[in-house]
Amino acid sequence: MKKQTTFERRKARVRYSLKKKAEGRLRLSVYRSEKNVYAQIIDDNAGKTLVSASSKEKGFKEKGTTIAGAAAVGKAIAEKALKAKIKEVAFDRGGYLFHGRVKALADAAREAGLKF
Repeated sequence: MKKQTTFERRKARVRYSLKKKAEGRLRLSVYRSEKNVYAQIIDDNAGKTLVSASSKEKGFKEKGTTIAGAAAVGKAIAEKALKAKIKEVAFDRGGYLFHGRVKALADAAREAGLKF
């Protein structure tokens, strides 16, 4: 199988299990490119993004390509979510494996007070 095909299948599998297990909760979606890391909290019922953070925003000293940069994005998304009175979310890692930058983002968000 091609790499893109396996990624898309894994992504669909993760989303399907999220919809079954975490019905009614907001979704913390992670996207990682080669240079940056992005995170957003999405309300699937309304189809709107409530809070977002990325390593491209002003004030980020760490690059998104590093684990420290991803941790900074995780901390930022958690702080913004707590200001918006969002305490509990479902973590959507997309098609990415839970290690490296994705894991660093999740751990930093948990440490900053977000529950998932």
